[in-house]
Amino acid sequence: MSDWSRRETPPVISAEFEVTNHESEPFTYAITFDALSGSGGVLENTEQTVPAVGPGQTVRRTVRLNGVPSGGKGRVRIAKVRRVPTAEAPAQSGPCPSSGVRLTADAGDAAMGLRVVGVRLTNCGTRVYRLNGFPLLQLLDEDRKPVKAVRILKGSGGIATVDDFDAPARPVVLNPGQTASTGLMWRNTNDASGTPVNVPYVRVRAKSGAKPIMITPELDLGTTGRLAVSPWKKDPAR
Repeated sequence: MSDWSRRETPPVISAEFEVTNHESEPFTYAITFDALSGSGGVLENTEQTVPAVGPGQTVRRTVRLNGVPSGGKGRVRIAKVRRVPTAEAPAQSGPCPSSGVRLTADAGDAAMGLRVVGVRLTNCGTRVYRLNGFPLLQLLDEDRKPVKAVRILKGSGGIATVDDFDAPARPVVLNPGQTASTGLMWRNTNDASGTPVNVPYVRVRAKSGAKPIMITPELDLGTTGRLAVSPWKKDPAR
């Protein structure tokens, strides 16, 4: 159900929704909503996170989107749903995880078929955190099952010349409050001889033995079958 509030400037459309977890462990949901005009055009979109929904639990929420209604009519549609085990959900804010580090991904950059997504690790704990080399990646499909038809390349792998991807891997020492970054790079290109591969989820370990974090970079790899990863690099002091 949805309604337009004429007292808001700009107009606002709202809708009630619910999330039910049918899994056997807690999940965190990221839901993208579109506000549609009366003719079906997308006026606005937003993402709402519903954290830590327990097994068998149903959570009800309301989403609000800005938009300009056509003739005073409009509706809300669910454009995309992503869900990750709460134990592996990125901690964007709040208390520092028990691991002592916070790992998050940015919104990415796309140009001329080339995609780059940055991944940042923040030492939010009280001890020094050490990295050396590349993060460990596992690619997962819509059902969070392993995708094996993609080569993960250390460095650019010839995909494109981008700063830092072919820099030598060096030991990184992070004091509390310091950050390091890595990146994922791929091309969305297709040819007639292959099947396009889409990878919504990537399970990331900062290093061997580290706690996994599941991010949703939406890898639209086309038929290239290659994903490049850059070595960890300490960020400049801010």
